[in-house]
Amino acid sequence: MKTVKDIDIDGKRVFIRCDFNVPKDEFGNITDDRRIRSALQTIRYCIDRDCKIILASHYERPEPGKYEEKYSLKPVAKRLHTLLKIKNEIFMANDVVGPDAKEKAAKLEAGDVLMLENLRYEAGETSNDEAFAKELASFADVYINDAFGACHRKHASIYAIAQQFDRDHKAAGFLMAKEVNFFGKVLEDPVRPFVAVVGGSKVSGKLQALTNLLNKVDKVIIGGGMAFTFLKAQGYEIGKSLVEDDLIDEARDIMEKAHSLGVKFYLPVDFVVAPEFSENTAVKYLPSQEIPHDWMGLDTGPASSRLFREVLNDAQTIIWNGPMGVYEMDKFSKGSIMMSHHIAETHAT
Repeated sequence: MKTVKDIDIDGKRVFIRCDFNVPKDEFGNITDDRRIRSALQTIRYCIDRDCKIILASHYERPEPGKYEEKYSLKPVAKRLHTLLKIKNEIFMANDVVGPDAKEKAAKLEAGDVLMLENLRYEAGETSNDEAFAKELASFADVYINDAFGACHRKHASIYAIAQQFDRDHKAAGFLMAKEVNFFGKVLEDPVRPFVAVVGGSKVSGKLQALTNLLNKVDKVIIGGGMAFTFLKAQGYEIGKSLVEDDLIDEARDIMEKAHSLGVKFYLPVDFVVAPEFSENTAVKYLPSQEIPHDWMGLDTGPASSRLFREVLNDAQTIIWNGPMGVYEMDKFSKGSIMMSHHIAETHAT
């Protein structure tokens, strides 16, 4: 894999795709800055080489075209400045590819850093729009992808933008390279039993990765919103829960492939359910087969947590990608928190 050290970036305009999707409290304060810290090495490397740096990231799921302060990356820019310990300010654009971003990008000098606003304010980001990707690419001479946590997404700032640069003008950042190298070593010769824990909202973003993992792992645990596509494929009524109806056949194929390979495949047996997607909504704990038609599952329940702990008990290698529920809301974060505790209790790599 070609990294930022393998290409000429000295004095150039560098676009770095980061993953700054960090948790905040109700007052907008960042409660865990590890994702920001993970990007520091690549950013510092570019600063030391007198680059003009444009940083871009998504944050949660704002409605495209509608600016809401709670989705702004301004708190991230402030925290990043503190962590970098640099004298110059980090410039903050008020838009993504609009007049303010373009004006501030044009004025950057050697070692300056500009943070674009939340990429998902633009509809073209999640639709992988080529025109939007070209606008992003126009900011820079070089593209660096350091967003390991988002690199599976076919979004404009990750996928389409990479097509705008030749191989000598794009590379992985240090975080991306480290994670990919580690992942490669784990997959090449895992200590068994090898368990994959896969969560997140959608099957579509992880379909190919999940299919490929089946040839490597001994057990698979599915959580998050993507679990409902698999449950519906098994004939369950899932109420208003998130589902990708166009991928039900693919979900069924994955479960059948797991069975044919002898891979044990585990789905949640209960959920924290609610009538609406809200922090203040009422909740119930119900078995997977008893979700009311007008309610939705938003986190895995306690019985699922106990099941998953048993599944992980003898694991020697674990790969975990994606939350078990809507972890941004306290009421629906316990499944993810318990999963992290269960994994920490094991002796697995």
